[in-house]
Amino acid sequence: MRFLRLGHPAACGLLALSSLGLIGPVPGARAEVVRFEILSREAPALGGRSFGSRGQAEKITARATLALDPANPRNAVIVDLDRAPRNADGRVEAVTDVVILRPARPNGTLLFEVLNRGRKLLPGWVQDTDGSASIRLEQPGDAGNGFLLDQGYTLVWAGWQADSPQGPGLMRIEVPTVPGITGASREEWSFTDTASPKRATLSYPVADRSSARLTVRARTDQERETPAGLGLRFLDDSTIEITRPEGMPAGALYELTYTARDPKVMGMGLAAIRDVTAFLRRETSPANPLAVDGRPSVDRAIGLGISQSGRVLRDLLYFGMNEDEAGRLVFEGMMPVIPGARRSFTNARFAQPGRNPGPQYDRLFPVLQFPFTYEVMDDRLSGRRDGILLRCRLTNTCPLIIHMDSEFELWGSQASLLVTDTEGNHRDLPANVRAYLVAGAPHGNAWNAVARSGPGCEMPLNPVNQGPALRALIVAMERWVREGQEAPASRFPTLAQGTLTRAELVYPEIPGLPYRRQYVRAHLIEQAEPLPHIRGEYPLFLTRAGLDGNAIGGIRLPLIEVPRATYVGWNAQTEAEGPQEICTQVGGVVPLPATRAARQAAGDPRPSLEELYPDAAAYVRAVRAATARLVAERLLLPQDAEASIAAAERGELARLGR
Repeated sequence: MRFLRLGHPAACGLLALSSLGLIGPVPGARAEVVRFEILSREAPALGGRSFGSRGQAEKITARATLALDPANPRNAVIVDLDRAPRNADGRVEAVTDVVILRPARPNGTLLFEVLNRGRKLLPGWVQDTDGSASIRLEQPGDAGNGFLLDQGYTLVWAGWQADSPQGPGLMRIEVPTVPGITGASREEWSFTDTASPKRATLSYPVADRSSARLTVRARTDQERETPAGLGLRFLDDSTIEITRPEGMPAGALYELTYTARDPKVMGMGLAAIRDVTAFLRRETSPANPLAVDGRPSVDRAIGLGISQSGRVLRDLLYFGMNEDEAGRLVFEGMMPVIPGARRSFTNARFAQPGRNPGPQYDRLFPVLQFPFTYEVMDDRLSGRRDGILLRCRLTNTCPLIIHMDSEFELWGSQASLLVTDTEGNHRDLPANVRAYLVAGAPHGNAWNAVARSGPGCEMPLNPVNQGPALRALIVAMERWVREGQEAPASRFPTLAQGTLTRAELVYPEIPGLPYRRQYVRAHLIEQAEPLPHIRGEYPLFLTRAGLDGNAIGGIRLPLIEVPRATYVGWNAQTEAEGPQEICTQVGGVVPLPATRAARQAAGDPRPSLEELYPDAAAYVRAVRAATARLVAERLLLPQDAEASIAAAERGELARLGR
């Protein structure tokens, strides 16, 4: 069954000439990208490395200018666009960085990765590179295992976050400021040392310095205080100095509320994702560097975002922006990765897209907001009826969706709300949505992660890496959007299957597992002055563990399916007793007892290694069987299965976390 509106009209005219150094407006019909300046063109890129039958790669670095018509109904959802300064044509402009990487013989699919704080994450996640190589993409080794280019994808990145960090290789967008508007804003900082004073930059300039109120608390679950010695001084309208009270520890949270001025039209970042993709896949003139002989070289588009970027992708869908100005579909497929049930603080007045409310920081910023799941439903607390898919259903522009979370998202990002209603009852996902949870996984790990100690966390950090699962799901999405072969059935814990449960029922009593029923709660937060306040709480559930302590629901990679330890997606903070105080984004590991005697002596309910695997050959046989099942279910690629088996034979599977 297909759930897409295909066969849209030919693209309208847009941009500038794409020859290196030639730029200028393109005459034509409705256009939101009006200029495309190619800054550099490398062919071959990546040091001339070749990617099998796909050949060498080309890298294009560019800047695109958007000009949005505030009167267009498809732009009306962008907050404050109608108040922003306009050009001579009555449009609102923004300029964004663009990078394109494509093989000589592409597969016809444009894979747009939504940047994470200006960074490219996808190459590191699926091509087994470190972060600097993913951002750089210049040397042969920067492509890692070459998976994305071997598959033939045309990779595209464009800046969307106007307040993202700046630095070499980082990308961002420049959006207009709306002068003359004031309103409440809030900041939060945590410093790693006890130096005083500490300098901090405001997200927006202050309109009235007398409105500023500063509080501090030692830990996030404690009450705000204004102790003696806490000081605030304005160096200018955008910079302050904070004086630390005597005895306040490093890591304390400083919170400032104030009246701000001159908000930025942050929601234009969502339009940049929409319009750059629409231009590259639809425009037929020489302005489009992907057009060949007057025809685009891509005919499908998949949007993918990891963490913050996955939340932004859910925002793009929620605000009905999966259609371009001409009403045509932008992405046939969307892949939000590790967003939990959250979205982002982007399309709002005085928005701060970089905020990431979690166990330790940024509480009460409006990131977890109803609707949480894709289906349309009622909210018992607010009385609203809504769903992530509501707007795209009205315009027949809903994509196919593969949503992938780590186990941490249940503990830190309220992920159970994806599969329940607001009263805590099971809800099925829509037919065009698949959801997968990688059992035992923290928020993110490098491909070569090993178990190691983590500062401030009670357990060693676990090494579970989600790359193999994501590679398999990218292949599944490509077949779904191009061939109509549906993605594998969802592998997400649910109440109906008994794989989600209440916090007190998650684990058996396991020695060495510091489980105190701590997890980040789901609150209805009402934005008010001077501080937001909580109006109610939504029920949450956590993944049920088996007798070995590992989650029984989700995608169980070989490390979990053939365990040598208990791998959990959360970790306890050292000496933290608050109900929500877990370590941010990391997981933990507790080794299984080595022998039956050790198990019995410790009163450990988990099986011992000698009982599970009498010898090394038994362990390898179990890994072979587990990988064969995962490959048959299309949740693991054959090459990753072979890598897991080889690691097991070398005795390295648990160390590498595959």
